[in-house]
Amino acid sequence: MKIDRFQELKQKLTNESDLSNIWLFFMDHFADHPEFTELGQAAYNEYLDAVVNKTCKHLFGKATKITGFFLIYIPEYQLFHGPFQVEGRIGGVIYFEDIKIGLLAVSEDYPLTDMVKYSRFSEIIQLSAPNHSDRN
Repeated sequence: MKIDRFQELKQKLTNESDLSNIWLFFMDHFADHPEFTELGQAAYNEYLDAVVNKTCKHLFGKATKITGFFLIYIPEYQLFHGPFQVEGRIGGVIYFEDIKIGLLAVSEDYPLTDMVKYSRFSEIIQLSAPNHSDRN
């Protein structure tokens, strides 16, 4: 895989306003390519588990059961990605750990159609409260 494609995906993830363009770029240039799928290893990420669950709850307006969540991590690119199922629908997530931005996509209808719901997310870094020793 060419590193410039990873950089382009990061750029799109950060700046692209049409979230479908980000997902389509990922699917076209990464998802179905064996050289990409062989790069990573199975992983667990508590933050992404929470994001997928909370976002799906918001998208469907109720608590949902996530199944088949198979998260892969590629350390070289600090990229998590993986598919999941929710309410009979197919979903997927991508997340760059270094820039703390990701995208979640879930098919909108069941039975499946080409309609997709997207949600871009970013990790909020909590800073410690300022104290009297802090300076401008």
